[in-house]
Amino acid sequence: MLLTVDIGNTNLTLAIMNDSKVLATYRLTTTLKRTSDEYGMHIVNMLNIHNLKKEDIEGIIISSVVPKLMHSFTNAIRKYLDKEPMIVGPGIKSGISIRYDNPKEVGADRIVDAVAAHKYYGGDILVIDFGTATTFEYIDANANYYGGCICPGIEIAGQALSNMAAKLPDIEIKPTQKIISSDTIGAMQAGLFHGYVGQVEHIIEMFKKETGKELKVIATGGLGKQITKATDKIDIYDGELAYKGLEIIYKKNK
Repeated sequence: MLLTVDIGNTNLTLAIMNDSKVLATYRLTTTLKRTSDEYGMHIVNMLNIHNLKKEDIEGIIISSVVPKLMHSFTNAIRKYLDKEPMIVGPGIKSGISIRYDNPKEVGADRIVDAVAAHKYYGGDILVIDFGTATTFEYIDANANYYGGCICPGIEIAGQALSNMAAKLPDIEIKPTQKIISSDTIGAMQAGLFHGYVGQVEHIIEMFKKETGKELKVIATGGLGKQITKATDKIDIYDGELAYKGLEIIYKKNK
């Protein structure tokens, strides 16, 4: 079995993979204040919950966009699983050709998504990852990664709205049936959600126009499932894309 770890700015997610199947997942809030022992206890707890032992884990691979957290987390892996984790970064084999001005600038999370989308869905692809930031990535049928654009995530937009406008409260971000609302919270929810759907649809159309291709659009991450339900511009939602990409990269570099 393979332990995949996806460390994002908001959440840290662990998944146990076996032959492209996700057997279990475990999600933590990303925080820099945890020690290696605290992370180790969470890892052991995940294994115990699923009646697994550390000997059942054959390998570990980590994708991270939070460098300051890596020292504690990798030490936890070494101490509690007795293994050296594989880290997604420069020099690692991915099967994707990075056509970026500076390939080292491409985040590990974006590479992982691109690898999985290319293998499982093929063709000319646009991958949208709805995380802390929302990323749009174009990968062509020949596995060339051309990059794309990065937008504030919908939760960031909601936080900015309440933080910068004194009388507007913090709200739960969720879909609304109507755009016209007679209360403040409903009005904020409608504006945020439907405004974000409109932004996503417009960007998708710009990608198709700029590439001249009828792209297959794959969504993943966070609120991606809700956004996908609200538009016909997204073809597939795959919440396991990152885990699948990590498994592919691990096998290429094992």
